[in-house]
Amino acid sequence: MNVTVIGTGYVGLTTGAALAYLGHRVTCVDKDPAKLELLCRGKSPVHEQGLEELMSLAGRNLNFAHRIQEAVKDAEVILVAVGTPAKSNGEADTQYVEAAAREVAEGLKKGRLHCLAVKSTVPVGTNRRVSQVVRRVLEARGVGDKTTILVVSNPEFLREGRALHCTFYPDRIVVGAEQPEGVDMLRRLYQRILEQTFDPPPFLPRPEGYSLPPLVSTDPTSAEMIKYASNAFLALKISFINEIAGLCEKVGADVTEVARGMGLDPRIGSGFLAAGLGWGGSCFPKDTAALLAMAEEHAYTMPIVSASREVNSRQRYRIVEKLQETLKGVRGRVIGVLGLAFKPGTDDVRESPALDVVRILVERGAHVRVHDPVAMDNARRALEGLEVEFFRDPYALVSGAEALVLATEWPEYRHLDLARLAGTMCTPVLLDGRNLFDPEEARRAGWTYMGIGRWA
Repeated sequence: MNVTVIGTGYVGLTTGAALAYLGHRVTCVDKDPAKLELLCRGKSPVHEQGLEELMSLAGRNLNFAHRIQEAVKDAEVILVAVGTPAKSNGEADTQYVEAAAREVAEGLKKGRLHCLAVKSTVPVGTNRRVSQVVRRVLEARGVGDKTTILVVSNPEFLREGRALHCTFYPDRIVVGAEQPEGVDMLRRLYQRILEQTFDPPPFLPRPEGYSLPPLVSTDPTSAEMIKYASNAFLALKISFINEIAGLCEKVGADVTEVARGMGLDPRIGSGFLAAGLGWGGSCFPKDTAALLAMAEEHAYTMPIVSASREVNSRQRYRIVEKLQETLKGVRGRVIGVLGLAFKPGTDDVRESPALDVVRILVERGAHVRVHDPVAMDNARRALEGLEVEFFRDPYALVSGAEALVLATEWPEYRHLDLARLAGTMCTPVLLDGRNLFDPEEARRAGWTYMGIGRWA
């Protein structure tokens, strides 16, 4: 199929490259000249494992453009994957989605059938608005009765750091459409994924035991809500285990053992039960805020979602309070922080718990040193104006420091020489904010060890 993808962020570029690899003819559109220049050289503007290799494998099936009107003329399917930043009240701002829809409608050929799928995470009812926007533009062009465009909801469920895996081997594909023809067109688009009839990329083999993913066909409003409800529930699981972790510390339990025992219950599952600094990134904070804003618009309260956000915010301060108590104050202390991205496998620092901890420590007068394998440049921009030292070498970072915080569980950190690290510190205090290290191993290496939800 001829496919146009509008927006080349994590979702748009990952989806476009994957569809091109599967044999579709894909044009990805972005208005940022610097980003387009990178893309045309085969470089990805976002850090996502395997993405540049996949772009290369897609070959001539993957192209890039800066004008939406030109790119959509021959497109059978148009995927909108632009940003929906949060407004001051938490509501998702859909202006870029609607602007893209207008430009799409301006470029469509009359007498053709097109499917416009909204992949961006948008408030309930956005599909109705997009349909109206498109219809008004087509009528103004005088081709409203000569051009058929099916507007559908096709939410993404990608995980940064594992976006390609989620694209090729999804749990499900959700399509919300008013007309069955819209579902049929997206079924054709994703057919090789639904039937797993493609040869996997060399670097991303099909998981052993992977089952064919279902296509969930529903109405657009329900599809939009599925996305928000899914992310809110995952955020809730993380906040729940962090709340349990706090009580574990009080009563002498180990939250890692508690989570393991809980996760074996198939009604609960083990995913997203890792205690730590809490959740961040571009989705959970924004989507839970948007869900609450939607509820408020309808005079409805959601205390559980509100509580998950409160617990998540509190978790950053609990980390700093642990340091305050152990060091008898952080003011004037030299404290290192390992990890700045909101999760391993990405350079994304949006709403990163690690950056929140850095900011709180600086506010309380600590001298903060930081390191991250890939997110240093983004972190520099996010922390601009704060007195923070950036180190390329974790061993140099800890020299003479009085405490070390593990904030992002990069695999590289697991293999650090703990004894060597401790030997160069003023006071070897390790606050393991992701329960990455074995407590006894750390203590044998000379550390005063603190985990999350670990009493011993």
